Amino acid sequence: MRLLLISDTHLPARARELPPPVWAEVAAADVVVHAGDWVDVALLDELEERSKRLIGVYGNNDGPALRARLPEIARAELGGVRLAVIHETGAKQGREQRCDARLPDTDVLVFGHSHIPWDTVAPSGMRLLNPGSPTDRRRQPYCTYQTCRIEDGALVEVELHRLPRRG
Repeated sequence: MRLLLISDTHLPARARELPPPVWAEVAAADVVVHAGDWVDVALLDELEERSKRLIGVYGNNDGPALRARLPEIARAELGGVRLAVIHETGAKQGREQRCDARLPDTDVLVFGHSHIPWDTVAPSGMRLLNPGSPTDRRRQPYCTYQTCRIEDGALVEVELHRLPRRG
């Protein structure tokens, strides 16, 4: 099972559209995971239409229309992997311990908010992944997203992808 992980797209505020490589990954993915800060409901509509399966949450920049359609925390069991998705996890210091306490019985947590790619393992063994942002790099050198696969009940081949700088 192939997953695409994205967050903090901020459309159309930070970009007019998702970059073509991300749309190519949407087409290839069995599951698209979006960890919030969509900003406009049009992207949710388009991802729902173009994804085989979409799992998403709202972020702090998402208004009533998105909050009416998306949860604060999403959970799914994918090929034996217990996935949770949330937008904010707080400061980086102590993140793994806070997430362990807040989200027990989770194998993989996908989060966003910071626009900073993240890949760590909590004391419980939970994998914490932040794909960064494919449209707003902030102080990061590149816009990013992640892909991974689930095989035999395990998360494998987690890869951070850098997008070419625009303009």
